[in-house]
Amino acid sequence: MTAPGKRPSLADVARAAGVSPSAASMALNERPGIAPATRERVREAARRLGYGRRRRATTLFGVLPTDLGNPYHTDVIAGIEATAETLGAGVVIAHGRRDTAHMERQLQRLLDLEVDGVIAVTTWLPPEALERAARSVPVVVIGRMQDPVPGTDAVITDDTAGAALAVRHLVAAGHRRLAHVTLSSRPGPAARRTGFLAETARLGLADAVTVIGPDSADEGIDLLLRALRRGAEDAPTAVFAANDIAAVRVLHRAADLGVAVPERLSVVGYDSSAVALTVRPHLTSVNQPRQEMGRIAARMLQERREGRRTDSRSIAEPVLRLRDSTGPASASR
Repeated sequence: MTAPGKRPSLADVARAAGVSPSAASMALNERPGIAPATRERVREAARRLGYGRRRRATTLFGVLPTDLGNPYHTDVIAGIEATAETLGAGVVIAHGRRDTAHMERQLQRLLDLEVDGVIAVTTWLPPEALERAARSVPVVVIGRMQDPVPGTDAVITDDTAGAALAVRHLVAAGHRRLAHVTLSSRPGPAARRTGFLAETARLGLADAVTVIGPDSADEGIDLLLRALRRGAEDAPTAVFAANDIAAVRVLHRAADLGVAVPERLSVVGYDSSAVALTVRPHLTSVNQPRQEMGRIAARMLQERREGRRTDSRSIAEPVLRLRDSTGPASASR
């Protein structure tokens, strides 16, 4: 029973009707999959408790990123906000804080706020949590999940193709000993690692590659740079990092050890985020069209709201952005 003076919540309605909150939301929002008798029972509980959806002047999109400190996420959100504005929608952001349990709570808070849809700029949420949320409101995931989540839409980048772009660039510059640095084993970084290994194998370099991380990335980076500094013949002369943050870690440690970039070591990142232009030398990086991915996600959300029922998947093509952190292998000797 709702306490006197307290506005009844969706959970109160669900409890009174003997259903789950997601089922109550589906019933009140006229979404399919609810039996007529259950729908009427939920409506009656809502009337009895005095529950009703708040009437807002604008549509509201909920956005849940993994980490607002990561420039990739802030760039994606900028794209979401720009398109949401053209659609007459507002945006509310719930910070995930790189904590899966916290993200699940934040997802529920967005649903409790009765947002009109959720864009998850994260692959950290359990598939069952996303699928459950999608029974109540449209849900779009930006990023590569292990498997597609039924009832949701997805926006991803062709990560294996992006890794191949980086490898081909480095090999064309004369590099024959390459390293890959990753800080994560999640599906996106894993696909970049797969692309790196596949392309180096295709080019006949399988025996001349090194994979560093994610569990011992710092130690691996240190060993690589020290070997290069002392002139070891088998030391990699180029690094492809799974994201810009990992690439910047390589650049910083190279500066600490006096290994010149790109004179002795070429470095390629992934994301081409804002950080790529804040470091010296400016970072060559595989560009994910982050703002465009955000814009696509917002449009997908609106399409769901307008009645589309089939799941949709958009694959963005990566582009290599050449800057100052890569150079010819001859300069690395």
